Amino acid sequence: MDDTDDTTADAVSGPAEPVSGAAAGGRPASGPLSGVLVADFSRVLAGPYATMLLADMGAEVVKVEGPQGDETRGWMPPVRDEVSTYYLGVNRGKRSIALDLRDDGDAALARELARRADVVIENFKPGGLAKYGLDYDTVSAGNPGAVYASISGFGTGAGRDVPGYDLMVQAISGLMSLTGDPDGPPYRAGISVFDVMAGNHAVIGVLAALRHREATGRGQHVEINLLSSALTGLVNHSSAYAAGGVVPFRMGNAHPSVFPYEPLPTADSDLIVAAANDGQFGRLCDVLGLPDLPADPRFAHNADRTAHREELRPLLVERLATRGAVEWFEALSAVGVPCGPINTIDGGFAMAERFGLDPVVEVGEGDRAVPTTRNPIRFSATPVGYRRPPPRLDEHGAELRAWLTDPQEAAGA
Repeated sequence: MDDTDDTTADAVSGPAEPVSGAAAGGRPASGPLSGVLVADFSRVLAGPYATMLLADMGAEVVKVEGPQGDETRGWMPPVRDEVSTYYLGVNRGKRSIALDLRDDGDAALARELARRADVVIENFKPGGLAKYGLDYDTVSAGNPGAVYASISGFGTGAGRDVPGYDLMVQAISGLMSLTGDPDGPPYRAGISVFDVMAGNHAVIGVLAALRHREATGRGQHVEINLLSSALTGLVNHSSAYAAGGVVPFRMGNAHPSVFPYEPLPTADSDLIVAAANDGQFGRLCDVLGLPDLPADPRFAHNADRTAHREELRPLLVERLATRGAVEWFEALSAVGVPCGPINTIDGGFAMAERFGLDPVVEVGEGDRAVPTTRNPIRFSATPVGYRRPPPRLDEHGAELRAWLTDPQEAAGA
């Protein structure tokens, strides 16, 4: 689900973040964004995912929540220690302050946070923060260096009043028309794929705008919407329509332009085989005991194999049926043929462990320790850090209020 629904937006204030060292708790920042203060006025998924990535990279992120907290705190099951694992998955590294923007005093604190911040991120309904003096024009007037990122469902034009939920965007963008069996109904992806994609695009936009600020001293408004993220994220399918006038259709697990690039049955379970070039196909045939296939003009090149997939598939399946998926995975991987078993999530984590990727990192200590999924980015000089577990609602409210009302801090901010 996206975070741009306006049903609770008026009661939820954006997150505010203290400068490095301004508030107690957590480890010192060490990442490439150390010293960058992020005021996080977002909730649910796209915005919180973006600000978590920024926190991992060393930014000081202040999560501003309404009195009832981020909705995902209550999205359960599953749970860990009576907290939604959904919430835990996208909120590590932050401080939390609960503010009700309808209260004049709380709104003033939110504005002060935005005035001090290097980055402001929000996903209110477009224009929804103007009445609190937290819109881009007002914030930039008092803080011209602020990088202000807005995430919406459908932009600020004719779609500004349409609530943005990932499921809606999966439908509207055309993704669901591509997902499922050719003769079956359209399906949503198993995750909120466009929320995550928009969160990543928000991070990219923020980092680029911070680079521009280094050069000019000026911030700017960065706008991201889920539908645009979706259309660019459909990549080859979007290009098929935009550049070729072709409307793609559901093909189950098959690929429209490459074969073999799909699950194929083995003696015990399906195996993903992704032999996407001639060299990989040749090695696949060698391991399968079909050395003559690459010389067959029907299968010599990818375009040939794709055109004759219905003739090629049974030849491959017949050989794959002689061994199990894991055995084939080992044999094919040994010669560089891309393939893999179809795991459940626990199997995916186990495979990452096998490959030395250490997919789980524990954040916090003692009874506050929370296992979370490792940030995928690795820096050789400025590693990401995991300084704080996902915060309890208003966990850092007292210290943040003290910091935001400190006249000396205000004078030096």
